[in-house]
Amino acid sequence: MRIAINTRFLLSSKMEGFGWYTFEVVKRLVEQHPEHEFVFFFDRAFDPKFVFGPNVTPVVLNPPARHPILFYIWFEWSVRRALKKHRIDVFFSPDGYLSLGSKVPQVGVIHDLNFEHYPQDIPWQPRLYLRCFFPKFARKAAQIITVSEYSKQDICATYKIPEGKVIVGWNGASELFKPLEKEAVATVRTQYSFGKSYFIFVGALHPRKNVGRLLEAYAKFCEQNAEIDLLIVGETLWKNNQLQLPDLSESVKNRIHFTGHVSQTELTRLVGAAHSLVYVPYFEGFGIPLVEAMKCGVPIIAGNKTSLPEVAGNAALYCDPFNVDAITAAMHELSNNSELYTELKAAGIERGKLFSWDHTANVCWNAIVSQLKEKKS
Repeated sequence: MRIAINTRFLLSSKMEGFGWYTFEVVKRLVEQHPEHEFVFFFDRAFDPKFVFGPNVTPVVLNPPARHPILFYIWFEWSVRRALKKHRIDVFFSPDGYLSLGSKVPQVGVIHDLNFEHYPQDIPWQPRLYLRCFFPKFARKAAQIITVSEYSKQDICATYKIPEGKVIVGWNGASELFKPLEKEAVATVRTQYSFGKSYFIFVGALHPRKNVGRLLEAYAKFCEQNAEIDLLIVGETLWKNNQLQLPDLSESVKNRIHFTGHVSQTELTRLVGAAHSLVYVPYFEGFGIPLVEAMKCGVPIIAGNKTSLPEVAGNAALYCDPFNVDAITAAMHELSNNSELYTELKAAGIERGKLFSWDHTANVCWNAIVSQLKEKKS
């Protein structure tokens, strides 16, 4: 079988959500199925480390697809021609973008529909593209994979897709995420927060991640607690889309530490050394930081909307992400209630065992193989 894979988010200098999903899943597919051929479609020069085995043929297709017009050209011209040229049996796209003009069976991973529910959070050009083409991609796909039961129901309801066409494969988290020794915790805190304990937020600084309300809530928390700082790990997703951040006093600003983008290795240290994760987006298809925190034995404060309760289960203290006072109250509760803190820590370590990239890769592989069987029949 010849399987083509959209690998345009495998970027050695900057791996983000789609990139890590592609890396973790596709590496396993290649290594676990050496009897099959894989053709990787990159949209620019690639790092050889992303050629995961001798059964991979890397192909660079122009133009680099980082603008809606170029998305269209890349998928409807470059990818369509390459699928035909390389005699591909199935096309797998980990970011959900498909080639509408190709007759090759296609499996797409649609992570969530945030652009349908909160279009105002996205700049107008990508917003128009996403809202125009993703309904078409959903209909075009021979099989859709998504990352949570919440996202499945949302895709089916929003795009009128039969439930049998959408399968769920939870995300995993790197095995590098694990509890830190006390000495390592102290070292990280000395490096990033002047030796103090800290809440951590991890994610792109996109409006739906709700960082503005998180900062407001933390400022209120600081009025009664001087012991725990706040670490914000991530960078702005849309460079021309300014976040609406609250005005903060200098004393509060001095307790908030922005790290920007960090490597995965460094992220494991930052999460592992945290007092707790505060993750309160108002829309989320899955929320990998929840799993990373659970695997590190770090308690969680989570928003109670969309997919987060499905993922965190009994391993989080929930609050309304639209209610600043509720977020603040959760911070106080988790910082003052040692019994709850211990319970959530233990629950997280146990629940974290439910999530693995091996399982995600198996779900994707079964979807790909099902299309080969359909094609042969």
